[in-house]
Amino acid sequence: MKPKPNRLIALILALVVAGGVVTGGALFVAGGRPKTISAGTTSIGGPFTLTAADGSTVSDRTYRGKWQIIFFGYTNCPDACPLALSKLSVALEKLGPDASKLQALFITIDPERDTQQALSEYLKSFDNRIVGLTGSKAQIDDVAKEFRVYVAPQKSSDSKDYVVDHSAYFYLMDPRGDFVNVLAPDLSGEAIADRLRKEMSLSSLWGGK
Repeated sequence: MKPKPNRLIALILALVVAGGVVTGGALFVAGGRPKTISAGTTSIGGPFTLTAADGSTVSDRTYRGKWQIIFFGYTNCPDACPLALSKLSVALEKLGPDASKLQALFITIDPERDTQQALSEYLKSFDNRIVGLTGSKAQIDDVAKEFRVYVAPQKSSDSKDYVVDHSAYFYLMDPRGDFVNVLAPDLSGEAIADRLRKEMSLSSLWGGK
């Protein structure tokens, strides 16, 4: 049975799309797959400065000229995040040479536990082209707000063993850094590759970079 929409889900993409939410490791998708949203129809994305797992500084401008596919999650996520990154790894493999046009980013929503070292170790299980990003709590809060990501840590007392409820879409940005679309978390790796190839082809046909 599908969960009923509520205010928490409605806040995910600020009245634009109803989002997929990971709650305690279980994935819920409200309203089915989102329709394509053209760049400029909503304010999703914006300037940010974060730190990569290798210690380098990465901003929203670092990968200009490339497409970006961004997933927000955390290394202690029990199942939805590793599943999403596994699908993304498959998609990068299926893209073949077209993968060079794309940068995959994994941005933590749990900077307290996801240090550079934690991200580096975690991402060894996935495609090495996926770049992990972390930062201060303020930096992560800002980028989550810019991308309309729902984040709700379920902490109890002082325990560091907690889950974080969060929206679970892949965000696609074009080479200019403009938001293009969200990809539903229930897509397979092969389907993600097909969608990415289609978006990049459409952009080429319309004179995009």
